[in-house]
Amino acid sequence: MNYQEALAYMQECNTFGVVPGLENIKELLARLGNPQEKLSFIHIAGTNGKGSVMNFISTVLTEGGYKTGRYISPAIFEYRELFQINGKPISKAELGKTMEPVREAAEAMAAETGRHPTVFEVETALAFLWFCQKKCDIVVLETGMGGLLDATNVIPAPLLCVFASISMDHMAFLGDTLEEIAAQKAGIIKPGSRVVSCRQLPEAMGVIEEACKEKGCELFVSDMGSAKNVKYGLEKQRFSYKGHKNLEITMAGIHQIDNCALAVEALDRLADLGFPVKEEKLKAGLLRAKWPGRFEIIGRKPLFIADGAHNEDGAVKLAQSIRFYFTNRRIIYIMGILKDKEVDKIILNTCDYADAIITVAAPGNPRAMSSCELAEVVRRVHENVTAADSPEEAVEMARLLAGKEDVIIAFGSLSFLGDIIRIAEKRQQ
Repeated sequence: MNYQEALAYMQECNTFGVVPGLENIKELLARLGNPQEKLSFIHIAGTNGKGSVMNFISTVLTEGGYKTGRYISPAIFEYRELFQINGKPISKAELGKTMEPVREAAEAMAAETGRHPTVFEVETALAFLWFCQKKCDIVVLETGMGGLLDATNVIPAPLLCVFASISMDHMAFLGDTLEEIAAQKAGIIKPGSRVVSCRQLPEAMGVIEEACKEKGCELFVSDMGSAKNVKYGLEKQRFSYKGHKNLEITMAGIHQIDNCALAVEALDRLADLGFPVKEEKLKAGLLRAKWPGRFEIIGRKPLFIADGAHNEDGAVKLAQSIRFYFTNRRIIYIMGILKDKEVDKIILNTCDYADAIITVAAPGNPRAMSSCELAEVVRRVHENVTAADSPEEAVEMARLLAGKEDVIIAFGSLSFLGDIIRIAEKRQQ
């Protein structure tokens, strides 16, 4: 099976929709020899920040000499990004080769049981099989959605369960209250694991604490009160955390120091479990960590930022960074949001900071709001709104509107940010 055949098969799998639960993934993995049982995991859940936390942890572990797998979602630029070892995506040849036994197992399962695995279940099985074949020392794994019924939760007890910020999202699947959503995410906690969390809102924190008691797991909470000498910046940020002095990161956004502190707390706990990293390697890994589309600078003069704020909590964090970094700067937005998100809340939390707003739809994504539909919603609270026909047109319009000292911020669904980033970076060349 070659790469194009593998992509075509994944398109077929897309027709099977979203089916929460572990029955299918257990069946599929059993037919593949249960590769997940031969791996050591760090399992990360949360609403916002889990990708950044994963990136900090996995980059440090790679810098520390461990063969580190990571399975992410969604991809920003190319499908192969979902499956990485030491920060490098799976090759096209290996993806095709590894997909072959997964497809055979999935089709045999469908023929015998009448249940074909979903696209996410097939991808999860492929990730575990590839990581096992490559003999990864450790795999850093983020949930796709929720936790309890997420396909990634098929793994045995991970070394660490890590919780980034939990807030309202995916309510159609996870519940209508923060407690219900937190309970779904806390479903990754298993007896024998250690649990590390950022300081959550009280409703979510209580759920995690109760789950740890029920499963007999020790809970560690990253404490930003222990962060000292904090210096924020767009190009580099610095802080000290507990015994770690003068840690530096290049990922911008004032919330990234919180994410980094959570990652450092997790790495300290991991060291206790036999995966130590020397301090100089920890610092080098944190400094090297990059994550596309997370308050990322993609252009200058005018300054051009791309951010994946796609729900209310993400919009609140984006607004905090805008207030901190860009007080008294003229700002132009490029905004693209999916229909099933809290569109009104995202807009209300961000619109006051923009002089002009350009709306755009994610190309080829059936969940995306059309640019005209989104513009109509924005227009209820902001008068200077224009709908663009394409990401290319949106970038061109923003550049025409912006002076050299202004700021363009593209945000919303990660499914359109890859296009925006490619277009903006090409214009810089």
